[in-house]
Amino acid sequence: MPIDQAKLEKFMGLAVGEIGAAMNAALVIVGDKLGLYKAMAGAGPMTPTELAQKTGTTERYVREWLSAQAAGGFVTYDAATERFTLPDEQAFALAVEDSPVYLPGAYQVIASVLKDEPRITEAFRTGAGVGWHEHCADLYQGTERFFRPNYAANLVNSWIPALDGVEAKLKSGAKVADVGCGHGASTVLMAKAYPKSQFVGFDYHAPSIEFAWKSAEKAGLHDRVGFQVAWAKEFPGKGYDLVAFFDCLHDMGDPAGAAAHVRQSLAPGGVWMIVEPFAHDHVEQNLNPVGRVFYSASTMVCTPASRSQEVGLALGAQAGEARMRDVVMQGGFKSFRRATETPFNLVFEARA
Repeated sequence: MPIDQAKLEKFMGLAVGEIGAAMNAALVIVGDKLGLYKAMAGAGPMTPTELAQKTGTTERYVREWLSAQAAGGFVTYDAATERFTLPDEQAFALAVEDSPVYLPGAYQVIASVLKDEPRITEAFRTGAGVGWHEHCADLYQGTERFFRPNYAANLVNSWIPALDGVEAKLKSGAKVADVGCGHGASTVLMAKAYPKSQFVGFDYHAPSIEFAWKSAEKAGLHDRVGFQVAWAKEFPGKGYDLVAFFDCLHDMGDPAGAAAHVRQSLAPGGVWMIVEPFAHDHVEQNLNPVGRVFYSASTMVCTPASRSQEVGLALGAQAGEARMRDVVMQGGFKSFRRATETPFNLVFEARA
């Protein structure tokens, strides 16, 4: 086999960077769990001893961790003073939990897919699915921690206002279903923003529903927010002014069946809001860093989840607008449009 040495060296350089990034995923989780990033945020230059004392950890481990973080560009190092600094920009992404770019939850998701790799490898062989409920608990926690800041930054400020007439209904008092709500972050955010409306979240994963109830109670919203265990094709109730699906339609085995159920659950003039990962319609258009993350997550989580259910359509996290439109129209909807978008999400509006 003829080898182009220059191309080989270029790829090996890429691979070394990838290996370092993969190893760093564990270090980010360590830094998150031990509060190392939070202790460095706004503190200026620190020695390993100072950081260890501030966090109740061991200096020798902290020194090695800091050196790895500096090698990767997560912190900076001043050789003259032998001190490490967490720049404000990195602190905003690694230590500020309500930041719209807060990252540690994503690394928790990475930990979960590594733990679940044997199941997914076997699914490659058998073609069987792996349900959401079969994954490591890090997936549920990491997903909520990673997605919540994005929802907090966009849901009330731009996504809902982009839907025709929906914001006014929510302000005056509407009935809302949040389907596939997981830990309930999206449900709670909407309920806080629109105190005259009633909200109910549905998810088939009972432990997530239990977590969502606790979140609502902690926020003092238990009087107008409820949660129930239910599948997307079976959630109860009718007359909803808004039904919302956040980053979950592509995970469903029968998304067209879910669409049909949503249609019959809506009130006259009701709206279905569908938030999906950003994707173009063709593979070659998605071969970029964001597409890479979404295709990887889709391989390990989304496609197996769909294949574990009836029909098992397996749209995947990079389905794109055209395929989403087709699924929605199969459910009997007459109107479908892209309401807005961000670099990471597409927001669709569907009407019966």
